[in-house]
Amino acid sequence: MALTLTLPGATGSLQTYCLRGVAPVKPATGPRFNRIAYSAAHVVADPLAPSNPWLDCAVDWDSTIAYRRHLWSLGLGVAEAMDTAQRGMGLDWPTSLELIRRSLDAAQDFSAQGGSALVASGCGTDHLVLDNVETVDEVIKGYEEQMAAIEKLGGKLIVMASRALARVAHSPADYERVYDRILSQARQPVVLHWLGDMFDPALAGYWGSTHVPAAMDTALGIIQAHPDKVDGIKISLLDKDQEIAMRRRLPATGGPDGQGVRMYTGDDFNYAELIAGDGVGALQNQQQSDALLGIFDAIAPAASAALGELAQGNLDRFHAILGPTVPLSRHIFAAPTRFYKTGVVFMAWLNGHQSHFTMVGGQQSTRSMVHLAELFRLADAANLLEQPEQAVRRMKTLLALHGVES
Repeated sequence: MALTLTLPGATGSLQTYCLRGVAPVKPATGPRFNRIAYSAAHVVADPLAPSNPWLDCAVDWDSTIAYRRHLWSLGLGVAEAMDTAQRGMGLDWPTSLELIRRSLDAAQDFSAQGGSALVASGCGTDHLVLDNVETVDEVIKGYEEQMAAIEKLGGKLIVMASRALARVAHSPADYERVYDRILSQARQPVVLHWLGDMFDPALAGYWGSTHVPAAMDTALGIIQAHPDKVDGIKISLLDKDQEIAMRRRLPATGGPDGQGVRMYTGDDFNYAELIAGDGVGALQNQQQSDALLGIFDAIAPAASAALGELAQGNLDRFHAILGPTVPLSRHIFAAPTRFYKTGVVFMAWLNGHQSHFTMVGGQQSTRSMVHLAELFRLADAANLLEQPEQAVRRMKTLLALHGVES
């Protein structure tokens, strides 16, 4: 029997929707990839914590770590305490550090049981009071404090873009000074992080220019000065041409394996074709992108299955699995893009990975019922509803809370 429910359309008018009934793809057990693939992972809030949900950061640690184990079981690495985990939008630095500690401990346990658990952790300056930061030296000190705390735990760093640096820097030279200091001290190669202002308006003009080619020149200059200290760079500009242009200029040496600095796509609009690559460039690292994506949290089984097909040379099958997820991703990351985390958590709830649709900081309120209804349709179209009957029940419950009775 077909599953149906009543959903609001684009104008709010109610329409009957019938699910497609196509079973989700099943990724291989113990998948092997020929790309490095990190999923930026979300945090699960504790809805029963006696706290102020807009002000306090109450995390359900068991459910949060269980989701990381789910990602590792699919062959995906975890990019920890990043913006998908609501870093800077509900997740503070002390809680971020505790999240990193717990994730690293869980990764050790997972690996000890014969699995592979790749983790890289976000290092930033978000513990600084932004309005009080006045100098580049304060930014350097802020980075150093978080670096020391994460490296003490044995963590690999993702050097996150800094709101404080964007605030106080006067020129590209200020960025060069900060990153020269940070990279020279890093214990192991780091992943750099270029987040566009569509994700965070406070990062406008990062690398010292609002002109992307000029900003790219600065970032590349920093990488070329420290190739042995840079694993790769994640860029999230939602512009595939800019990513490809930068990818073709990455150093041919350096990185943790000496085979060149990687491009980690953060383009949640065009990831399928960027990961597949274009074969253009002198070396492999210039021809294709690895992945560090928030959308992989929401589409993890499909991402795993597609990457497994790509590793076997089945390009058509890779696109057949991953291509249908792109419209969903573009919807989840639609403007205001910074509210995409709501869609990621919504997917985890629909698919039974957590028992509620509540977010740290009350962020579940950042998307409308119309937006979530279209997300439901697109998830169904992409074969991403892992338990359709449960997803329908939960969607009906949410609709009822908004006055819609099926």
